[in-house]
Amino acid sequence: MNTPIDRTLVDKLIADLGIADFSRATIREVKAVAAQAEAASGVEFIKMEMGVPGLPPSAVGVEAEVEALRRGVASLYPDINGESMLKAEASRFVKAFVDVDISPEGCVPVTGSMQGTFASFLTCTQCQPERDTVLFIDPGFPVQKQQLVVMGARAESFDVYDYRGAARLGAKLESYLERGNIAAIIYSSPNNPSWVCLREDELEAIGRLAARYEVPVLEDLAYFAMDFRRDLGRPFEPPYQPTVARYTDLYILLISGSKAFSYAGQRIGVACISDKLYHRAFPGLQARYGAPGTFGPVFIHRVLYALSSGTGHSAQYALAAMMRAASDGTYRFRDEVSVYGERARRLKEIFLRHGFYLVYDTDVDEPVADGFYFTIGYPNLTGGELAHELMYYGVSALPLDTTGSLRQGLRACTSFIQDHQYDLLEERMERFEREHRK
Repeated sequence: MNTPIDRTLVDKLIADLGIADFSRATIREVKAVAAQAEAASGVEFIKMEMGVPGLPPSAVGVEAEVEALRRGVASLYPDINGESMLKAEASRFVKAFVDVDISPEGCVPVTGSMQGTFASFLTCTQCQPERDTVLFIDPGFPVQKQQLVVMGARAESFDVYDYRGAARLGAKLESYLERGNIAAIIYSSPNNPSWVCLREDELEAIGRLAARYEVPVLEDLAYFAMDFRRDLGRPFEPPYQPTVARYTDLYILLISGSKAFSYAGQRIGVACISDKLYHRAFPGLQARYGAPGTFGPVFIHRVLYALSSGTGHSAQYALAAMMRAASDGTYRFRDEVSVYGERARRLKEIFLRHGFYLVYDTDVDEPVADGFYFTIGYPNLTGGELAHELMYYGVSALPLDTTGSLRQGLRACTSFIQDHQYDLLEERMERFEREHRK
């Protein structure tokens, strides 16, 4: 079969990288195969494996950061608690777009949500000796499980696809919580990789059970307000970003500057710790760090201090400016990133037209949103087989196996798609369908 990329070239690259099972290939490995195949063949790849923003950074943030650098902040260590202006603006931003009250002291700058989750996992798994396991509502970001491997903690998970709706999700969740070993619950919504969004009744079920069992919830809002089916971008006006915080007072909201503000390179985000969790003392923290062993101070002064001794100074000024302008209504950040939704719509249409199907297709009773990611499968091919096969057609995407999903298929990211590539993808997927039609 004469494919756009020579099969022997792709197979040799995969073998040279030591990838024995392509279904378990990491994001970086898939990226490496695509880049090397493109360079060796001269054939342009349609790259959908990396979840990296593909838009210019927010001008509001850039201008504020440049001004801060000119004032000389690069010569000074940042306050380990975070700069006061960012803490205040983060608190206000959460009120404006989530309609939740969190004190500025609990809004803690982190070097991206990756550090926020690592610090949260460390602190939560040290609170009570018998609670050493983090529960993932999957599918999810593979590196978060790797963080637990690094720190020697345990993980449990289940695929949310099989448990949508408050009753089913609540029953499944409680089957884990009643064991008494869960230190924290984590999920993302909108979800990486499936782009499903948990509904209000599902969030209520999670929150009420978490409150009953006194388990903190880590709500990863990396794709803040990016459910483009609803206008979540008007400050201090409904609809607001859905959140578990309406149903429990033990939570951390992880808000990233990377996607909503296209500010990924500066590694900036905030971990917004609920007032009750921030001030709550835990026996495990007291035993390890001494009295009083309260969550917030341990998170900041023990864990974050040991990890990085603070978050990049100038980047804090950038995020504060972006949050301030968003809350003021002068910066419509969702308008800048809504292009991801339009890209997803057009890409899905092409794949569906040529025999593919959506793996995660609905949020209970409505079609899943168009956004940064979507998931595709093809009849009679596993995720690993499909990812490998599409390489021959100059298309790269990530197998779902590494995300905790129990479904066979691929995660596709819209961030690097260029306008001329829709016709290119149409041509290649028409050929793919012709050559794989049973």
